[in-house]
Amino acid sequence: MAETMDDYKEELNESLKKLEEEDVMSGKVENEETAEELEAWAHVRELYKNREEIKVKIGGMVNGGLIAYIDNIRGFIPASQISMDFVENLDEWLGKSLNVRVITCDSARKKLVLSAKVILKEKAEKERQEKYSAITVGSVYEGTVETIQPYGAFVDLGDGISGLLHVSQISEKRIKSPEEVIKVGDRVKVKVTKAEEGKLSLSMKAVAADEAAAEAEEVFELPKSAPVTTSLGDLLKGIKL
Repeated sequence: MAETMDDYKEELNESLKKLEEEDVMSGKVENEETAEELEAWAHVRELYKNREEIKVKIGGMVNGGLIAYIDNIRGFIPASQISMDFVENLDEWLGKSLNVRVITCDSARKKLVLSAKVILKEKAEKERQEKYSAITVGSVYEGTVETIQPYGAFVDLGDGISGLLHVSQISEKRIKSPEEVIKVGDRVKVKVTKAEEGKLSLSMKAVAADEAAAEAEEVFELPKSAPVTTSLGDLLKGIKL
């Protein structure tokens, strides 16, 4: 399930609360806005409304995140919004540049929250969709069983792509559990039977059927050097009278 900003609401509120406490203690709370500040906030609101990306340079660090500025307006990047991976050491980000998007814009409270993670997630999802769209129904792949569920198994086809191998598509024989035939880590050959909305349905049974049909064709295929003929001479050939 895709994450939304509601998933981070509690964390963001807590981060903003800590930021406000630090502002009060440091004496940074201001009530008056200059014309320059009003113009800057108008720009930030446009960025927020249009969901535009902007490159910022990390200029500081506070409890739970980083500080960057847009038009001299201080923005806060929570630790959870810096990268797709868990960020343990905030110091290593100081002085670096990040492409971010405004996710909270509150000029009344002078709170600006930025996120690099939302951009990274969208790019990763786009790349994933492009990979899946390149896969066609009928293609055969060799993959690794990564997880097993009562209803089937998920097979890793490589390059971040996986599909569902339903229990009914594992074997020609009727089985109650995937573990009767396969286990995690097994290399299996599967055929793509369905590809819709970034989801793949796979089948081992279809591969087995195709291979059996191919073997049957080889067994009954006539040699190319022996053309078929129905001449009388060929029919009588070899018969002793």
